[in-house]
Amino acid sequence: MKLPIFTERLTLRKITIDDVDNIFQLDSNHEVMKYVGVSPITKKEESAKMINNILNQYEKNGTGRLAVIEKESNQFIGWSGIKLLTEEVNGFKNVYELGYRFLPEFWSKGYATESAKASIDLGFNQLNADKIYAYADVGNESSNRILTKLGFENKGTFLDKGDICNWYELEKNNRK
Repeated sequence: MKLPIFTERLTLRKITIDDVDNIFQLDSNHEVMKYVGVSPITKKEESAKMINNILNQYEKNGTGRLAVIEKESNQFIGWSGIKLLTEEVNGFKNVYELGYRFLPEFWSKGYATESAKASIDLGFNQLNADKIYAYADVGNESSNRILTKLGFENKGTFLDKGDICNWYELEKNNRK
């Protein structure tokens, strides 16, 4: 992975253990976690464990979620990126999946779309993926709209941790 990645308003870089407070702020927020299928975390140790997981993904799979920094403020605003699904989701395993999560004060500013486009480019150009997958809770209208806008095709619904989710697929030659 060639990092950092710069977009018009954002910098995407590897998440480090120094991001423990940022990840805690994100993953302890009830609004952020509303459609994730897991409860908000309550301890910084949980954030540290998550970061170690991500660091492990970088090492083993050559990719993982990336910290998203707003250039103007130099502030951590969330994460975005491509990870290799090593555990089965909707019958799929060992495929690349796009995900993102942002602090509420940075919603509706186009940051998810901007960072996702950069992540998709990384997936197709650096990881040589033929397809990238994504999924979102059917109730998460913003995320579903973003994925559709990015050119992902809705392939139907499935049950994930008790939640009904849309399953999306983007082929390299169909990207927008």
